[in-house]
Amino acid sequence: MTQIPEKSLFVSRSFACLFCVSMLFLILSSSILYQFGDASLVPRSIYNIIIVKTTPDYIKPDETRVAFEPSSPIFASLSCKESCSKINAVKPAICDQTQALLKVFMYDLPPEFHFGLLGWKEDRNQIWPNVSNLNQIPSYPGGLNLQHSIEYWLTLDLLSSVSPNVSRPCTAVLIQNSTQADVIFVPFFSSLSYNRHSKTRVTEKTTMDKILQQKLVKFLKGRDEWRRSGGKNHIIMAHHPNSMLFARRHLGSSMFVLADFGRYSSQIANIDKDIIAPYKHVVRRLDARDSPSFQERPVLVYFQGAIYRKDGGVIRQKLYHLLKDEKDVHFTFGSVSSGGVRKASRGMSSSKFCLNIAGDTPSSNRLFDAIASHCVPVIISDEIELPFEDVLDYSKFAIFVRASDAVKKGYLMKLLRRIRRDKWIQMWERLKEIEKHFEYEYPSQSGDAVDMIWQMVHRKVSYVHEKGGRKNRYDMSQKFLDAI
Repeated sequence: MTQIPEKSLFVSRSFACLFCVSMLFLILSSSILYQFGDASLVPRSIYNIIIVKTTPDYIKPDETRVAFEPSSPIFASLSCKESCSKINAVKPAICDQTQALLKVFMYDLPPEFHFGLLGWKEDRNQIWPNVSNLNQIPSYPGGLNLQHSIEYWLTLDLLSSVSPNVSRPCTAVLIQNSTQADVIFVPFFSSLSYNRHSKTRVTEKTTMDKILQQKLVKFLKGRDEWRRSGGKNHIIMAHHPNSMLFARRHLGSSMFVLADFGRYSSQIANIDKDIIAPYKHVVRRLDARDSPSFQERPVLVYFQGAIYRKDGGVIRQKLYHLLKDEKDVHFTFGSVSSGGVRKASRGMSSSKFCLNIAGDTPSSNRLFDAIASHCVPVIISDEIELPFEDVLDYSKFAIFVRASDAVKKGYLMKLLRRIRRDKWIQMWERLKEIEKHFEYEYPSQSGDAVDMIWQMVHRKVSYVHEKGGRKNRYDMSQKFLDAI
């Protein structure tokens, strides 16, 4: 066996040590340069090879988006500048229209119908705010206005679908050719118009809200898009139950986005053609990791709100007299004034079950406040329609009680006291899983309320087309035979 000379071995080891030391200095200097700037002799590509590629593949860049959480829900306005979700630093690609579920054409209505109602002033005939810049997005008013802010979120989402700087799901995209659209979107903030201008009288008999509705009806009836479909492919937002009071009977062929059908006739609004959208919760949203457990919720049953209501809401009075003296039950009158929302936030997060009782209409934002608080909802509203019920099984996270049973003495308390701890925990865990489907955010995220609404519209459009095809099958066959 040939022996390596000692001198050669020393030289080899010296070169090896020198190489290792040189590589160590290269890595350290590259790391410093990578952090403090690009002005160097080492190309960025070398930084990426040396430094970035040492990061394990399973560690993803931080793309966390912070959902809006009002610090003072009663008075705070919704400000995208301060509290909307973050726009990703890396520029995303614009949505591919061919891959979207829905191609949407939106009318360029004057700002008086949408962001102008928020006090936004257009610049040089500008119709829409720059949604790529959070500083230029108008704030939405806080308090109970928030619960019907659906129109705001959907419009922002459509505008952002053609912005190269906003990352969002490509479920619905805005297109410029109405003949290629699946649906026509009408950007009228009808709930905000009602809240702000239903009492603003322009004449003795006419309010600003009614004038806007009249203008809208005239505009739509004069459009080729409306005439081609009779309005059936139009989406009109009327989430506040008193919004569109004048226009709804003229535009009833369209697809309404509603809170429920409580103040509509079945000829104008029904489940076959219309969309039920969730309210925007007004209480503080709990983080799933900090959600109080079974033992940390001392109140068994919680309700706070208006007790004396008309129509279907009479049941609230009956339940109040049945439950007000029960142990570990909180059933009191409450309103948004005097810190009512903050009290509700604390109360719901301290309770195991939260009552959602029919009021003047079958639905209320109380259900969605309960979901945000991970308080198992107890729904006592026989006529209620629920958002996304075709894809969400509410029985996994809510309890339904018929009104006729709820008012029987002892029935409700006996039912809730019999629910075992492990069953409650199952529902609580499911609440934490599905709460994202009821969150309105900007930019929208996959599976949030905005995305879920667009998916619902897609399913509704598909159903209407399928139903129309079945209805016309014999007519089309006869036309074919007549042509032979």
